[in-house]
Amino acid sequence: MIDAIVFKYRTGTPWMELPERFGSWKGAHNRLRMWAVDGTWEKVFTALLAQADAEGDLDWVIPVDSTVVRAHQHAAGARQKGLRPASRTTMPSDGPAAD
Repeated sequence: MIDAIVFKYRTGTPWMELPERFGSWKGAHNRLRMWAVDGTWEKVFTALLAQADAEGDLDWVIPVDSTVVRAHQHAAGARQKGLRPASRTTMPSDGPAAD
């Protein structure tokens, strides 16, 4: 099951196109969902991290990206310089009045 799940996410293959060697795609999909809901994945990753940390295989380097992306002032809704034009006056319609 784990190989099927890894293959699906590594290749981006839709579940229904999972190769037959992995068994039923429905079984792999349902197992992934059940393990996500009941906390199995969290337990597995926590155990793997603890084991790798105990063996000294983790450096615990956390990359921090300080990139700032700013929108153009007009895209952000900034007021434009100068006075805003007055709204156009509404002219009455020539049609019949509503009752």
